[in-house]
Amino acid sequence: MAEEGFERTRERFIEMMGMVTQAEGMPRISGRLMGLLIFDGRPYSFSELATQLQVSRGSISSNARLLVERGMIERISKPGDRQDYFQMVSDPYDSILNGVGRRAQATSRNIRQIVGTLPQDRPDVASRLLGYASLYGAVADSLAMAVDRLRAGAPEGTGRSE
Repeated sequence: MAEEGFERTRERFIEMMGMVTQAEGMPRISGRLMGLLIFDGRPYSFSELATQLQVSRGSISSNARLLVERGMIERISKPGDRQDYFQMVSDPYDSILNGVGRRAQATSRNIRQIVGTLPQDRPDVASRLLGYASLYGAVADSLAMAVDRLRAGAPEGTGRSE
């Protein structure tokens, strides 16, 4: 009976990860793949991933490639085995936060470049856009602090109170 509860919890986590990544603009299967690798903590072969997640091999291929490119998972091999295996990188959370931080910083920079092209007689528009750029800059700064805290091993919930 306890095993059934554990399996339901596992499935719930995997599905939740799919929803989280989908909300972040990535494919849902990417999140489910990450969720499986995080929860189980072991390498999975290409075919095992397709079976476990009940998706096509093509879907595994494209989503695994995306996660490898983003530095979240890595492809490994096992001696004497011709299959590809995938596992989480040793510190995926740094990778995730750094990626989001880089995108936030780039967005801030791009907005500021757009402001530079505005006519001088539209300070109202420039002010609104600069406020929006500042939001993305603050997000990038906050993510950099979060990476530092993760690296330092600070427990969750330390820092500013909510």
